[in-house]
Amino acid sequence: MSKSDPNHLNDPNDPYDPYPDAEPQFAQPPLKAKKGRGAVSNLQGRYEVLTREHIDDGWSGAHMDANTDANMDDDPASPETAAQTGEQPGTGPDTDGASTWKTLVIEEHAKSILSRNRSPDVPFTISLNPYRGCEHGCIYCFARPTHSYLGLSPGLDFESKIFAKVNAPELLRQELAKASHVPEPIALGVNTDAYQPCERELRLTRRLLEVLNECQHPVALITKSSLIERDIDLLAEMASRRLAMAAVTLTTLDSQVARTLEPRATAPMRRLRTIRALTDAGIPVGVSIAPVIPFVTEPDLERILAAAVEAGAVNAGYVTLRLPWEVSPLFRQWLEAHFPDRAARVMNRVRDIHGGKDYDSSFGKRMHGEGIWADLIRQRFEKTVARLGIGVRSGRFQGLDTSLFRRPSTPVAPQRTKLELKKKSGEKPNPGGQFELF
Repeated sequence: MSKSDPNHLNDPNDPYDPYPDAEPQFAQPPLKAKKGRGAVSNLQGRYEVLTREHIDDGWSGAHMDANTDANMDDDPASPETAAQTGEQPGTGPDTDGASTWKTLVIEEHAKSILSRNRSPDVPFTISLNPYRGCEHGCIYCFARPTHSYLGLSPGLDFESKIFAKVNAPELLRQELAKASHVPEPIALGVNTDAYQPCERELRLTRRLLEVLNECQHPVALITKSSLIERDIDLLAEMASRRLAMAAVTLTTLDSQVARTLEPRATAPMRRLRTIRALTDAGIPVGVSIAPVIPFVTEPDLERILAAAVEAGAVNAGYVTLRLPWEVSPLFRQWLEAHFPDRAARVMNRVRDIHGGKDYDSSFGKRMHGEGIWADLIRQRFEKTVARLGIGVRSGRFQGLDTSLFRRPSTPVAPQRTKLELKKKSGEKPNPGGQFELF
């Protein structure tokens, strides 16, 4: 047994052990976060999904990446696993027989769909988000506080109560038909992921892309989901006219870290394959390393960039960890649960980067921070992208063409959404336009 082994102090055969006859110290069994939500308050993975349309997200089967723990397979309460273990679906060893949480999708008939900003820190002026809340459950998500405005929790509610703007495609068509609309690239899915799991059934992002393609309006997408590959046909057609580009977020290459940090997002190695698939289809794709978390994901900055470039990424960007409002206590709980040995050190470095605070929202500082540690990350990033020969993502989505835009000729009657069709069939409707999908 090596000296570095945490159990060597109680090994009678270990020459380094000064107390070979001592009773073994009490140690809590290591937590094994599973593919599900509630990464902090539900550490053993009770917050899971039972059934869902299959998609290759890299977490199981032949495509599981080499870094994935063999014990981290499908959810223990899934029907497939239940058949092997005798466990009833929806229950587990620490659920006390309670049903697992399910995604509740709430219909939202939005009044407007395009948001505008003046921030110099982001490469877009207009954004469009078909969903509020995100099933990916990334503990660091800067959008979590938006659920507080709705009187909901920025924790589990943000991950499980998803607002779907079911009239988004029709609203977009109306916006593009206005004489006052000036075409410029629309950033799609920057607040919450437009390709989060419920998009598989609702297809709002797909319908939005169909409107943009019809009107030859430029669009840029960012995602951490392999589901974007479903829309390669549309995106490749648009990219051939310089109307589309994409970015894939890649925070870490360590699948065990990713499984607790981004519990329901696509596995890291699978995202690299998504970059390759988009590139091979002729779609310009970059990598977004966001967030860079000191002492957790930051040590692998260079490796992430190299892997993304090998997969076909043509540009790159990064964002240091941002902890606005309620995100800070949630993230600190996550640190204490999964990295107790370095939690204080991580937060001290975060505060060094953000002027002594958990987060500084000032324009020009909020994305990359300031000070010696922020400068060190910036230098490492810039030197690596220069060595790899790729561009740094900057400017207002340069390379997309706005000259081809044509206004939609006639409005299209609203299509029935997946939610509306399910409610019409009498399948588990909930009051207030809510629908329990999974």
